[in-house]
Amino acid sequence: MKTLDRRRFLGTSLAAAAALPLARSHAAPDGQKVRMAFVGIGQRAEEITRSFIKTGMVHIAAFCDVDEKQGAKLRKEHPGVPFFQDFRKMFDRMAKDIDAVCVGTPDHTHFPVCMHAASLGKHFYVEKPLAHTFQECELLMAAERKFKVAAQMGNQGHSGDNFYQFKAWTEAGIIRDVTRIDAFMNSARRWHPWKFDGFQTGESLPGGIDWDVWTGPAVEKPFSKYLHPGNWRSWFEYGNGAFGDWGPHILDTCHRFLKLGLPTSVEALQLEGRRREIFPMASTIRFSFPARGAMPPCEVTWRDGVKNAPPLPPEMAGMKLPANGKILYSKDLVLTGTTHEKTLSIVPAAKAAEMKATLPDYKSDETRSHFVNFVKGCRGEMECKSSMAVAAPLSQVFLLGVIAQRLGGKIEFDPATGRITNRPEANALLAPAPRKGWEDYYRI
Repeated sequence: MKTLDRRRFLGTSLAAAAALPLARSHAAPDGQKVRMAFVGIGQRAEEITRSFIKTGMVHIAAFCDVDEKQGAKLRKEHPGVPFFQDFRKMFDRMAKDIDAVCVGTPDHTHFPVCMHAASLGKHFYVEKPLAHTFQECELLMAAERKFKVAAQMGNQGHSGDNFYQFKAWTEAGIIRDVTRIDAFMNSARRWHPWKFDGFQTGESLPGGIDWDVWTGPAVEKPFSKYLHPGNWRSWFEYGNGAFGDWGPHILDTCHRFLKLGLPTSVEALQLEGRRREIFPMASTIRFSFPARGAMPPCEVTWRDGVKNAPPLPPEMAGMKLPANGKILYSKDLVLTGTTHEKTLSIVPAAKAAEMKATLPDYKSDETRSHFVNFVKGCRGEMECKSSMAVAAPLSQVFLLGVIAQRLGGKIEFDPATGRITNRPEANALLAPAPRKGWEDYYRI
């Protein structure tokens, strides 16, 4: 987007950043441990926390979780680490003792934690999906630039073999002139068995949960086991569904090395079991990307739902698709792959064998650990593989897909202005107003 168009879209958000004190990022000295606070330490967030600890390159500065029961084993193993339920209080009391933050909260609260950290010059690692709205992604890109922090989205495969192979094969012209990609996520989702649509009420809030902080900038609803723990991903108001869960692991290298950018249209071809508040049982969403320089237009079709696999090309006759993955159709080749760090394969096998001797080597001495990559980014030793400049546009593609899932039909999008041109009601979903009391994060 052009700068003026971006600012028009975001209102006064970027301009207001000048009113804030300019924080200077501070890289940890070479070789020293990075003092890291962990915001969100339950379930998947606990696994991420342990992955950082295993690097041996971080010092645990603080734990933070709105639910004091989360991460109980982790906290017991590190009894001297301060614990908070409100990340704002953590920063108020401990900012000087923190170099970086790991954010493992629900999708709808990624943004304020990252923004608070960045405004203080703290580096941040945030689980995928990056944020909950198109605007939040835009602001995180701006914050990365303004505050000069290291930032990484947690699509871990972006530091693995898939990254290096896709890069090498694209540069060598093995992957070229891709005109179509079929991406699919056919694993069962936790909302599939639900027989209701509206928010569930009648439960008492358990002790030890700060529900106001859990809600953050999103719409406030009563506590429910269908929201916490873990179920927030099922709801349009709090999660990004299958797109947010698996999109960054399936399409990240396609988006980056094919330079897809933002689509010009997104169309819901199928919405099975469509509901007002909860993600569909199955979706087929088609993205149309324009030509990029010498690269031709590309159509990406996303399918989620347990029985919503793409058709097999003749090159894959007799093969069985994995539950989650992708098929790339280029001028000369058909390639298939799964997720995360797993590499692509040329199909059929006879074609792969024929080309084996001519395929470029993609091995590298660089770390294959997304966590080590981030810590080294904090220390100024490496660039983060999935920085905001990389992760935000990727995430915005999925967020446009979520709008199509929510509204149905087709949306026409203008990448130059960041606006949906054919449906005024859809534009409100690009930048929904935050809940009262959380507005300041959107002015940074």
